[in-house]
Amino acid sequence: MKRFCPVILTLAILVPSCAGRRHASQEEPRVPVTDTVKVELQEVPEPLPPVAEVPVTAEEPDHSTKEPVKTGDAVEWDHTVHDFGDILVDDGPVSCTFVLKNTGKDPVTILEVVTSCGCTDAEWTREDILPGKTGKISATYKNEDGPVYFDKNLTVWLSVQKKPILLHLRGQVHARKQPLEELYGSVRRGPLGLKSDRYKIGNLEQGESRSEQTTVANLGTTPVTVSFKDVSGQLSVTVDPNPIPAGSTATLSATVRSDREVWGRHDYTATPVIDGKAYGPLTFWAITKENFSSWTREQKENASQPIFTESTASIGVVGKGKDCEVTFHLTNKGKSTFICHSVEADRKVEIDPVPDLEPGESGSFKVRLNTSDLPEGEAVVYLTLITNSPLRPIVNLFIVGEVK
Repeated sequence: MKRFCPVILTLAILVPSCAGRRHASQEEPRVPVTDTVKVELQEVPEPLPPVAEVPVTAEEPDHSTKEPVKTGDAVEWDHTVHDFGDILVDDGPVSCTFVLKNTGKDPVTILEVVTSCGCTDAEWTREDILPGKTGKISATYKNEDGPVYFDKNLTVWLSVQKKPILLHLRGQVHARKQPLEELYGSVRRGPLGLKSDRYKIGNLEQGESRSEQTTVANLGTTPVTVSFKDVSGQLSVTVDPNPIPAGSTATLSATVRSDREVWGRHDYTATPVIDGKAYGPLTFWAITKENFSSWTREQKENASQPIFTESTASIGVVGKGKDCEVTFHLTNKGKSTFICHSVEADRKVEIDPVPDLEPGESGSFKVRLNTSDLPEGEAVVYLTLITNSPLRPIVNLFIVGEVK
C-alpha cells in the first residue's frame, strides 16, 4: 500500500502597532456506512464550473448603486481593486486613484504605502484626514515590462487599524492593439463580452466588505444599457460607463458585504439585463471568516482553541463505489466556548454538525462519502472549517486514500 504524506501548512498573522511601518505581502444522499476510520484536516476551497448563458425575458429593476468598500470601523474606500483592462506597451505609464473616507470619530493618518515592486509608484495624502473628510492614494504602473499580465499590490498602513489594507492594480499589456471580439468574445451575454462569468472576491472578514473590478466590452453595433436583477443579498454590481458605447469597454465593479449569517465559501450571483433582456447570471465568490482585528490581547488569550486528535485520515485502499465513514475528534483547550461557523468539502460528502464545545470539553463529528466521486489512484478530500478561534480561524482537515 502506498504511503500518503500530507503537507501541513502553518499560517502566521503579523499584527503591527500603529506606530510601526512594515512591509506586508499578500495573500468553496446519504449513503450506507461500511467502514470507519479516524481522521483530521487542512484548507483549500476551489472554483465551481462556469454557469452557461440562459437568455430569458424580464423586467429591468435597478441594482446599479455603487457601494463603498468598508475596511474596519472607521474607513471606507471607493474601491480597492483597479483594473486597467487591456493596454498597450506604447501607452506608457498608467495611473489611478483610490479614495478613502474617514467614517469614524478620530483623525485618520496614512502612515505608509508600500508598493510590491519598483514597477509601481504611489503618492498619498500626508496630512490627517478628519472625520467625514477624504484622502487619496495615487498609484502609477510604469508599464516598462513589455507584454505581460500584471497584478500589483499597495500595502497601506493606517493609524486606526492594526492590520494593513491591500489595494490592487491589474491589467493586461499587449504589444499591439487587438480586436475586442478577440479579447472579450470567450464569454457572451448578448452583446456584452466578458473574459469570465465567475469572479473571485477573496477572503472577507466580518464587519467589512470587499470589491472586485473587471473590464467588459460592448461587442454590438449600438450602445447598450446594463442593469442587474435577482442580485444576491449583500452583493452590489455596477457598470461604468452605462450605457456602454458600441465597440467600447466599461468597468464592471462588484462589492460583497459581510453578513454574520454567511460563513465560509459562498457564491453571490447577479443576472445582467441588457436593453431589457436578461441573460445567464454572473457569479462572484468569497470566503467569509471571523474578524479578530479589534480583539484585545486578553480577549485572544481567553478565546477558544480547538485541538484535533489528527488532521489526516486514511481510508486505505478501497474499491470504486465503496461507502466510507470517518470521524474527527477534537478538544477545546481554550477558555471560552468553541463554535464552528461552517464546514465545507471540495467533494460530495455528508458532514455531521460540528459540536459547540465548552472549555475542556471533547467531541467529534462524522464525514460520510462514496468513492464513486473520487478519481482512481491517490485521492484527497479537503475539509475547511471556519471557527471562532483567533488562533485557528480556519482549520483544514483532509481524508486520503487510494481508489482502485
